Amino acid sequence: MQARNDPGAQPAAWVSRHVEADGLRLHYLDYGTADKPVMMCVHGGGAHAHWFDFVASGFTADYHVCALDQRGHGDSQWAEPPSYAYERYAADLAEVVERLDLRNFVLVGHSMGGMVSLLYAANHPGRVGKLVIVDTTFRMSEEKIAALRDVGARQGRTYKSHEDFVASYRLRPEGTTATSDVLRHLASNGAGLHMDGSWRHKFDRRVYARRESLNSLPWWNHIKVPALLVKGGLSQRITPEIFAAVRTLCPQVEFAEVSNSEHHVTLDNPGEFVQKVRSFLAAHP
Repeated sequence: MQARNDPGAQPAAWVSRHVEADGLRLHYLDYGTADKPVMMCVHGGGAHAHWFDFVASGFTADYHVCALDQRGHGDSQWAEPPSYAYERYAADLAEVVERLDLRNFVLVGHSMGGMVSLLYAANHPGRVGKLVIVDTTFRMSEEKIAALRDVGARQGRTYKSHEDFVASYRLRPEGTTATSDVLRHLASNGAGLHMDGSWRHKFDRRVYARRESLNSLPWWNHIKVPALLVKGGLSQRITPEIFAAVRTLCPQVEFAEVSNSEHHVTLDNPGEFVQKVRSFLAAHP
């Protein structure tokens, strides 16, 4: 039986930790079980590490689960001047891996974090043991890039109180089957208090202004470890044609679809996401 969305699901307990990369203080969530093999999770653009709060406890019996706030996101430091290229994110990840001495670890990347994880794994063979890419766009259109840059160039909204921020919170991209409790949890952890007393999103909007147009499909040719491509059942980002193109370059890649989920798979159907990923991991001990 497939796991469905669990309205009673609770976020996993975590401890905040920090690590330096490229002179920036990066924040990550440590969900515990430090004696287990590491699973490092990387969020998407405009998101934060708490995107994994509702799936982390599904893996901690077998893995030491961590989730990184990428530069300019969550509780990690912003880059001044802004430096938010995919190569820079991947270089940060490489520094984090070195500083934490991660080896043969599971790397999970969602959306933009999937691009970063794929780039890192392609260029740093021998560190990643298994790779999980979740609902990532590997070849973004110029129109989409232009729209993101337009968002990054505009001043973001401000809110008078934390409660106002939470009440107005919306996911980007829109479209989700997540419960209201999940969304409130994300909003609460995504709100930042500024010096003028207003509340805003924690992430640096310039991460959108600097978004690049890349075709990351060729990177799959360098992936030699077990790999899983996860699609949200209601998302159109990973088509059969795209999966076929990936498999041509990376014959060992596997595919899983998580039902009743849009792009934000770990939020929309955390139970089934855990089930599908655990099945993959169990097949590649």
